[in-house]
Amino acid sequence: MSGIDPTTSPAGTGETLTPDAETSVKVSNLTVTFDEFTAVDDVSLLMLKGQVHFLIGPNGAGKTTLVDALTGLVPATGTAMYDGMDLLSMKTNKIIRAGVGRTFQTATVFDELSVLQNLDIAGGLHRKAWRLPLARRGVPSYVEEALETIGLTEQREKPAGTLAHGQKQWLEIGMLLVQDAKVMFLDEPVAGMNADERDETGRLLRRIGDERTIIVIEHDMDFVRNYAEWVTVMHMGKLLTAGTVEQVQADKRVQEVYLGSAADAAVEGKGEH
Repeated sequence: MSGIDPTTSPAGTGETLTPDAETSVKVSNLTVTFDEFTAVDDVSLLMLKGQVHFLIGPNGAGKTTLVDALTGLVPATGTAMYDGMDLLSMKTNKIIRAGVGRTFQTATVFDELSVLQNLDIAGGLHRKAWRLPLARRGVPSYVEEALETIGLTEQREKPAGTLAHGQKQWLEIGMLLVQDAKVMFLDEPVAGMNADERDETGRLLRRIGDERTIIVIEHDMDFVRNYAEWVTVMHMGKLLTAGTVEQVQADKRVQEVYLGSAADAAVEGKGEH
C-alpha cells in the first residue's frame, strides 16, 4: 500500500486533518474469510472526519465486504476502532446506536409512508422506548433540519415511493442524519442517477461531510474525480494504494487493474461490485 498520509491536504486545501476520537475509524489488519476464500486480506486504513473518502476498485475487490464487516454483517478479525470501541466486536444494532450508519445500493425506505414519516421513524433512536407508541406533538427540529439539508422540504408529505430515484437516495441519507450518524458508509449512492442528481448528491456529501466521517463505495469515476477528497483503492481483497484523486489516477498499478475496466463498465452501463 502507498505510504501517503490521509491526514494531509484534504480536497487540495493544504489543510491538515487530525484524527477525531469520536468520529474517525482506524482499521487495522482487517481480514474476512469465507471457508477457505479470503475476501478481505489484512486491510489497514484510516477514515477521517471532514474528508469525503471514496473506496474504489474492480468488481470482487472486497469493498462491500469490508463495509459489511465494519457494520456487523460479516465476522472479521483485526480491529476497527471508533470512539473507544472496536466495531468488529459489536452487533449491528449496537453499531447503529453508537453512531455508525450505512446505505445500500437499493434504497431501503418505506415506500407507502411519507418522507416526513420515514425520517421520524428513523429518528426513533432519539426517543426512549416507552415513548415510541405515543403521538408526536409537532415535528422535531432535527427532522426539519434533515429535510432542509437533503432538499426534500417541499416533498415532506409525499409518499416515499413516489420520489425520483435520486430523491430516495437523499431520503436514505436523511434517515442517517436524524439518527445522528457520525460515520456514514454509502454504497454507490449515485448509481442510476442523471447528471443533475449526481451533482446534487456530491454537493450534499460536501455539506454533511465537515462534521462526519463519510466513506463512499463508488464505480462512477467522474463522480469520484469531482467529489472525492481521499481515495482508497482495493484489488483482490487487498489495499492497493490510497491518496488524492490525482495521486491515485497517476498510479500505474491503478491504471492497470481498475481505471481501464472502470471505463469499460461505464460504457456498458454496469455497476456491480
